[in-house]
Amino acid sequence: MPRSQKAEPFETPERSTIKGTTQMHVSAMEQSNEEVVWVQAGMRHMLVRMVGRRSGEARKVALPFWEDENEHPIVVASYAGAARHPGWYLNLADRRANPEVYCRFREHEFWAVAEVLEGDEYETVWKQLTEDRPFYRDYQALTERRIPLVRLRETRPA
Repeated sequence: MPRSQKAEPFETPERSTIKGTTQMHVSAMEQSNEEVVWVQAGMRHMLVRMVGRRSGEARKVALPFWEDENEHPIVVASYAGAARHPGWYLNLADRRANPEVYCRFREHEFWAVAEVLEGDEYETVWKQLTEDRPFYRDYQALTERRIPLVRLRETRPA
């Protein structure tokens, strides 16, 4: 069982503001290693760089993460309960476009493979994750799609 990683209370952002807020967060992450940039609402965040599955262009996103029992980061494609998956998830799930992705949290940089969790493993991790971060259950209640969980398994240093 992973250690507790409870998030602090926070207000769910309006979906219309998520893209702009993420762009500002990415910019701040690229300019600073200060904890205030990398830890928000009690959640550690990481910068993930990938290739757009249709455009072939570099894409960057700032994502909160939770660690599984093996200390691998898990990112949650909740999009605050939107009806559709976030674009970053669709890019990560496309292994042809992204056999590896660049990840950074503060001073630790690495290349990783994105593993979309399924079956019993999904259920186990979802239960553990939502014990720490129950707001993800609230997001799940807002949408008919199953909110994906993605493990970013480190393959090599950056």
